[in-house]
Amino acid sequence: MIFFYKFIKIILFLLNNKCFTQSFSMNLPLVTISIPIYHCENHIISCLQSVVNQIYKNIEIQLVDDLGNDNSMQMAEGFIKEHPDFNFKILKNEKNSGLSVVRNVGINNAQGKYIFFLDSDDEITPDCISKMVEIAEHEEVEMVCGNVKTIRLESKEEIKAFRLQNTKEKTTGNTEIFESFIQGKFPVPSWNKLILLDFLKKNKLYFKEGLFAQDSLQSFETALVLNSVFFLQSDTYIYYLHQDSVIHNRKKKHFDNWITIATEFEKHYQNEQNSKRKKQILGYLVDYKDLTLLMNWKAQKNEELWKYSYDAYKKLASFSITEYLSSEFSFDLKKKNFLQNLPTNLGYKIFRKRFGG
Repeated sequence: MIFFYKFIKIILFLLNNKCFTQSFSMNLPLVTISIPIYHCENHIISCLQSVVNQIYKNIEIQLVDDLGNDNSMQMAEGFIKEHPDFNFKILKNEKNSGLSVVRNVGINNAQGKYIFFLDSDDEITPDCISKMVEIAEHEEVEMVCGNVKTIRLESKEEIKAFRLQNTKEKTTGNTEIFESFIQGKFPVPSWNKLILLDFLKKNKLYFKEGLFAQDSLQSFETALVLNSVFFLQSDTYIYYLHQDSVIHNRKKKHFDNWITIATEFEKHYQNEQNSKRKKQILGYLVDYKDLTLLMNWKAQKNEELWKYSYDAYKKLASFSITEYLSSEFSFDLKKKNFLQNLPTNLGYKIFRKRFGG
């Protein structure tokens, strides 16, 4: 009996002891996982299951409903009812607004110290958030980027895509980080990054509304101001490539997006005061035009659409005579710039000869 009363006293003490109760939750920073809900009924349950399977439990699971016309939201709501112990929050857009708006709604309504974007047709590994939070807190960085496992959904084949190219784990100082970005060592997608929410808000790193390839611009603008990042080499994210993926369904609106993004890059180029960074942005713009012209052709193989993009790109910044003579730009970059500024019909003929049908 004495043992029983002592046991009860210990339990009561622990329940009333703030240090004890807070050590399991309050001392662990809240993480907001923001998930867009739009035409994902074939994938949403496995996505949500990967979230509730997290080892790390202090999570706000934010679902942003972009008002699709399938059963995605109903399925998500059914899943929530089956998991009442988890911190779900549903946010509904007033109208279908696109992924950029969805991401911004996520940022503006997040309650966490950190935010993590997860697309509704993908999954995260059980230790994803725990690993990232541990690093973010210990290393005191503004962002943690994990590695990605890419799988073709139909064949279950794993392919090498979206893998981290930076072998250095912790990088500090914006000069080195931006250089890493323009060299292609910094992941462009907004997902699979644990980001300090205050950093995003302070620097107004929102997604430009109306863009389908919104990650390219937001990641570029993030790299312009980011001062600390950690590249976690472990796989934390499973990206599923399938026939519904945007990468397989590009239309003229996507080409218009690329032109809009390139125009935004040029604005940063024109406004940049630092001469070295100005040249870096110009080189990045030339590379971006080259890449998206090739993606344009592979997606549609449409001469009219290709020429439309080519003409739009010719209006943007390009190398001057002085820059052609400069040793600061590689021969490859100068060649790309030259081929981007030919008479349109000639540019198209040379492009077709280089890349075929």
